[in-house]
Amino acid sequence: MKLPTTPSFALNGRQALVTGASKGLGLAAACALAQAGARVTLVARSAQPLDEVVQALQHAGLDAEALALDIRDQKSVERALAKRTFNILVNNAGTNRPKLLADNTVEDYEAIMGLNVQASYFLSQQVIENMPGGGSIINMSSQMGHVGARKRTLYCTSKSAVEGMTRAMAVELGERDIRVNSICPTYIETPLTEPYFRDPDFRKEVLANIPLGRIGQVEDVMGAVVFLASPASALITGSSLMVDGGWTAH
Repeated sequence: MKLPTTPSFALNGRQALVTGASKGLGLAAACALAQAGARVTLVARSAQPLDEVVQALQHAGLDAEALALDIRDQKSVERALAKRTFNILVNNAGTNRPKLLADNTVEDYEAIMGLNVQASYFLSQQVIENMPGGGSIINMSSQMGHVGARKRTLYCTSKSAVEGMTRAMAVELGERDIRVNSICPTYIETPLTEPYFRDPDFRKEVLANIPLGRIGQVEDVMGAVVFLASPASALITGSSLMVDGGWTAH
């Protein structure tokens, strides 16, 4: 009897690009991919914190490089990536400005949609041109792409767009053996969310919606990143991987 063999989760020899990689989920994703064997290019706007992260990764014996780049600037993206080849892209860079619907401005809309959707869309367009032999695109979405929430109409709008973009890209890029999936975390303790959790009522409200009863940590998302980047998920595309502690199961 020939027994089946579990596909590998190793990423040796793969080239990965992670945006928003100097902190939070982006940093965690970069660490996860590097620890799985990939050579990781970390992208962020500010060079100094990015260089510090890369130095820490290199000190740990991991293969990483820094690329200071504002991914909202399409011309800069084209120049920086024109001759670079990647097998894995993690569209992680994002932002949020929690406000009531009535208080949102056009500038708020453009800032959130511009980074959360537009920048990822056109970065993906650039990267797929140099993704020989297929690859994996992972869009860091959110549970808020599947549910609604007070003071988050713009954020929910942007992440719902990411979910639609993920599915459409998966359909179109399948013939090129490029898989496209999203990861949808619940509230994760990061520098972006830390100010929100200073409010004990907000923390209590969040915990009441998570059946597992705890706020997420960046480590909770790292396994999902490696899984979707690796051959272990070879037949998975156009999917949303919920890492939400059960929030969307309500």
